[in-house]
Amino acid sequence: MTPKRLYELLDANAERYLMLVFYCFVVFVIVQEVVRRFVLNYSSAWGEEAARYGFIYLGWIGAAYAVKERAHIRFDILLNRLPQRLHGWVYVFADLATLVFACIAIYWSLHTIENLVKFDAATPVLRVNKAWFEAAVPIGFGLMIWRLLQSLARDLRDLRAGRPVFTGKAMFEE
Repeated sequence: MTPKRLYELLDANAERYLMLVFYCFVVFVIVQEVVRRFVLNYSSAWGEEAARYGFIYLGWIGAAYAVKERAHIRFDILLNRLPQRLHGWVYVFADLATLVFACIAIYWSLHTIENLVKFDAATPVLRVNKAWFEAAVPIGFGLMIWRLLQSLARDLRDLRAGRPVFTGKAMFEE
């Protein structure tokens, strides 16, 4: 596989692969904890905490995937009242606003991680530094920024060419 092909494969599916890994991890941990608790009459202390942190990563990576697919909840009533030629500019504005928010969120989340590392804050049961789990926030926002930059480039190309911009799926669209 060529490096270009690998990049294209990861660009198209990275979040989906990561979400699958974290989802399977969460399901595996919860199922084995249920079996241990109700069949073996024994449960571990680490299962609930590990599943919780896996779920946090799943959520942040899923948020980046939603940015890529333009699947976040949005109110289309404004778009429906605007002329079609302005729709692309509304999406560009929304992406720019989200980009600013994501940059601010990364800055402050890195500040939090710095403090967790400095004070060696460990999780109660796993005894692992919380920074590893808090890292889900800047990783998720970093992926969002990457997808927002791709979205902005795509939208600006479409606007220049006179094509309608990518709108993603509506909430209840099949």
